[in-house]
Amino acid sequence: MRLMLTTVLALSLAGTGGIARADLAAEKDINAGLLTVAIADKIRRECSDVSAKFWAARSYANQLKGLAIKRGYTEAQIDAYINSDAEQDKMRARRNAYIKSKGASNSDAASLCRLGREEIKNRSHVGSFLKAK
Repeated sequence: MRLMLTTVLALSLAGTGGIARADLAAEKDINAGLLTVAIADKIRRECSDVSAKFWAARSYANQLKGLAIKRGYTEAQIDAYINSDAEQDKMRARRNAYIKSKGASNSDAASLCRLGREEIKNRSHVGSFLKAK
């Protein structure tokens, strides 16, 4: 499964370089941002009552990418990280834990719709990437 961010970042790749760094997984703020997008993506895919704000997600992904580049990560490292099956598995686990912590289930569309509407209503970071249909 590809996260929405994979597509968004792939679309936004530009020719920049930097000093190579090794562990993008250690960047807590960047990974928190990736998690936010992953949660919104899961909700929009499973719930027909909400859709994604793709331009907002793309802009945010560009910000995360820019932050990673400023910290010395190369585009190749960023691409490898977001396309890594192992990292995607870890992100799915964190996404599912968040969903569960909010009283929803990643396998129950109705609960994901409820969560999506709550995130939108509360103007949360997740909700900023969603819109009610």
